[in-house]
Amino acid sequence: MEIRSLKELYEQLLAEQGPSGWWPADSKEEILLGAILVQNTNWQNAAYSLMNLKALTDFSREKLVLLDQSTILDAIRPSGFYQNKSRAIFELLQWLKRWHFDYAAAAASFHQGLRQELLSLHGIGRETADVLLLYVFDQPVFVSDTYARRLFEKMTVSQSYPTYQSLSKTISNEQMAHFSLEEAQDFHGQIDEFGKRWLRGGDRFSESFLYDQKIKLEKKQ
Repeated sequence: MEIRSLKELYEQLLAEQGPSGWWPADSKEEILLGAILVQNTNWQNAAYSLMNLKALTDFSREKLVLLDQSTILDAIRPSGFYQNKSRAIFELLQWLKRWHFDYAAAAASFHQGLRQELLSLHGIGRETADVLLLYVFDQPVFVSDTYARRLFEKMTVSQSYPTYQSLSKTISNEQMAHFSLEEAQDFHGQIDEFGKRWLRGGDRFSESFLYDQKIKLEKKQ
């Protein structure tokens, strides 16, 4: 069976799995902290660091920007790579302070250049930048994370996606234009939920509801 669009793939995932509820957070401040903390670790370790930061600040913007890098470092040790992550969190918070944490104003200021601006910040790579665009700055983009690449390798003919960029360059803005913001956010969650169940460890894709289904992705010119 051929799936004709990303939207059709999303609808199948949603029908089988139900709403993902992703990203699990109560505020955008919690989301942006989690997006950095989860780098190169699992969500459980990131959650421990988030709990420490919540105990210090309750994720209050006013309290977060008063944290120095040393205090952040001590709080986030459970998530590993704490030297790099503490600097990334500190610099991102200071950058947002310039905009008074007005995410819409920051996005409007940079227009199409917001992703590049995020990438210029310490510790913000392509995946983290896209997560921030999707869940913090409310832009319906596609996140080409590890589970997404594994899924599309299974569902496309003779295609390999070894890097983040190798998949993301095939997903056009026109394809994502068919998604509402809420659907785009849920789509990322759906793919990760599918990946955790069917693509992790021993790889049980052949037992999944998407087995023998193919999707054709057109590369952007």
